[in-house]
Amino acid sequence: MNVGTKLIPIAAFLAWTCAAAEPEIWTFDNLDQIGGHPVTVVGHPRLIDTPVGKAIQFNGIDDGLLLEVHPLAGAETYTWEALFRPDGGDPEQRWFHLQAAESEDRMLFEIRVIDGRWCLDAFSKSGSEQKALLNRTHLHPLGEWHRVAAVYDGKEFRSYVNGVLDGSAEIRLAPQSAGRTTVGMRMNRVFYFKGAIRMARFTRRALTPAEFLK
Repeated sequence: MNVGTKLIPIAAFLAWTCAAAEPEIWTFDNLDQIGGHPVTVVGHPRLIDTPVGKAIQFNGIDDGLLLEVHPLAGAETYTWEALFRPDGGDPEQRWFHLQAAESEDRMLFEIRVIDGRWCLDAFSKSGSEQKALLNRTHLHPLGEWHRVAAVYDGKEFRSYVNGVLDGSAEIRLAPQSAGRTTVGMRMNRVFYFKGAIRMARFTRRALTPAEFLK
């Protein structure tokens, strides 16, 4: 089997392709490394025990995490999921930010806090194409655990809250280059998140809601 200009055995090629298809799981159960990636801690996020397992709690003022990896770099299709608990705080919060290193390309999870509840803002930008999926009428309770997902199948960008479609748009999103990630804050350390995060999963294909994290 020829991959690029390098000849590799078929068995090795199959192992490589299977590994590439495996999802990457980040469990927020410590402050040293997440998903095998070293973490730079900003402020004083806390490790807490919750009914869904250990999680990292952010104060909404100056807490965040920085990882030198973009877990969906190069993905032509993807599903990005997270299990989190928003606890209130400022009206606009960017709680998960994947950023390409050499461009403005990025993928975001944000929330808007409205009248004591919250709604999801899922955003993706690749080159000149960008889309924010934000529906301020789809409001959810604070202080509870929720599952969110952003899915791109090569033609349509979709967002989900607790397995229910929240927004969708047809768009062409090119794969993003390598970069970095911030959790609990925007890349330039503003729009801090108040709440807790338990888990994230990054899959390089478009999952159906039946396949989402439970």
